[in-house]
This record gives sequence, C-alpha cells and structure tokens, in this order.
Amino acid sequence: MFRDMRIALPTCSTLPDWEVDDRPFHEALAARGVEVCRPVWDDASVDWSEFDACLIRTTWDYQQKHDAYVAWAERVAGVTRFFNPPSIVRWNTNKAYLLELEGEGIAIAPTIWFGPGDEASIEDIMQERGWGRAFLKPAIAASARGTLRFANDREGIAAATKHLSRMLDNGERMLMQPYLSSVETEGEYSIILFDGAFSHGVQKIPVAGDYRVQDDYGASDRPWRPSDDDISLAKGILRAVDENLLYARVDFLRGDTGLLLLNELELVEPSLFFRHSETAANVLADAICKRI
Repeated sequence: MFRDMRIALPTCSTLPDWEVDDRPFHEALAARGVEVCRPVWDDASVDWSEFDACLIRTTWDYQQKHDAYVAWAERVAGVTRFFNPPSIVRWNTNKAYLLELEGEGIAIAPTIWFGPGDEASIEDIMQERGWGRAFLKPAIAASARGTLRFANDREGIAAATKHLSRMLDNGERMLMQPYLSSVETEGEYSIILFDGAFSHGVQKIPVAGDYRVQDDYGASDRPWRPSDDDISLAKGILRAVDENLLYARVDFLRGDTGLLLLNELELVEPSLFFRHSETAANVLADAICKRI
C-alpha cells in the first residue's frame, strides 16, 4: 500500500462533465492507498512540489496556449516526478514529430508541410499527386480542431486554399495528406501500451460520412484485438522514440494498400480507454507506483 503517496493527474478548467473514462484508474490508485488529486494545469495557486508525481491526463485545452503548456511541464518536472517527461511534451505536442519518425522508417501517409509565409498551389499539388481527396490539419491541435477534408474539384480546392491561407496567416504550421477513406468505414485503430508492454486495443468509428473519431462528434469506440504484427509495429514506433515512456497510445489508419499507417503517436494526454479493458487501470496504477 502507498498511503502517504499523492499523485496529481492534471486536468483543464473546461473538461466536460461527461468525461469519466479515467474513473477506473482513479479507483485503482485509491485502492492502493494513493491520494489522487486533479488540479487544473494552469492554476497558478497549485504547489506541484506537494505531489510525489504528476501524470498528465485531461489537459485538453493546451493547444491554445502551447508555449505556456511546455513551460509548465518543464517547471513542474523540476519539483516532482513527471510523466511522460517534459522533453516528450515539447516534442509530441507538435505533429512535426511525424516527419522525424518517417525519417526513421515509420510508415505514415504521404505528407506535405506548410509554414507561415509558404506559398503553394493546392490545385497543383493535387494534380501532381493524383489525389482525389485530401486532408488539412494543424501541426499543433487535437480533437480535429482546424481540420478540413476536401475534394479535388473547383469548390474543394477553393475551400482548401482559403482555409490554408487563413491558418498560415494565424501563424499555424499545417499538414496536407491524401484523405484515407478507410476512416469512414474502419475508423482509427489505437494500441495502448504501458511501460512499453501491450495493454489493449481500441477501434474508434465516426458517425456515417464523417471522419472525426472523437466522441465529441458522436463517434463510437469498441475493444479491438490487434494482431501480433500490429503490436510489434507499435512497439517498434516506440523504440524509434528512444524514451522510457510510462504510457503511449499509437493511432493507425489503414492505407489504400491495406497496411496500417501511423496517424498519431499520443504520448502526452491521450484518452486511454480504460472502459475497454478490465486490467488496464490496475496495470497503469502499478506501473506508476513502482516508478515512484
């Protein structure tokens, strides 16, 4: 038992009332005698040194204050144990990490990157690549913020050009990829690992005709058993990161050739879908207590 242990699970002030997926994890920690606290990450009155550890959970408003969020992680890591480490917070909250992983041989969807001041013709790119549909998303974002699905036609190109220009003018860095239609039928697959070991898998399916797999938009999710090859793929991606990570969620979309492509590597504040595993909450609770 760990009756003198206090663990902070930072959240945000805008967390919706319906978000209860972490409840089994809270209960697992409490069953071990751990005091669980859920301070708001940017509440200046919190003394983080009072906690034995800080494990980021539902800090889902960081996109609008990214620099402050990274600075907070670095500051808190100076006074208590911090999971995952602030170097990962800085790296993983900007989707430019996908470019680095691609350089390590990890398969992702073909991606074109745009930064403020860049000039590019979406129409020319679509023609050169032969894409019938494409997808735009910001480098720093979550929950489908700032995304756009569009077709290779006059209306779609006009909408995408306007959207990209607006986002770049606001200082955003953007990604453009071919639209993988499998997201509408199969959805997104997630493999969740604790201390590098497989815990469970989840399949997230959007509502008919949509691409957004978050339950904010009505998407559903269910348990999914990945193959041994799928699990090995996820573990290989973590090895490419070369960090001793407490937790990770590896998200895949199925490409047009049938292979799984890395869509996102979630190492900071992912939903871990405890509701789809009878053991996950206890495994993570044991893992963090052991580290402390």
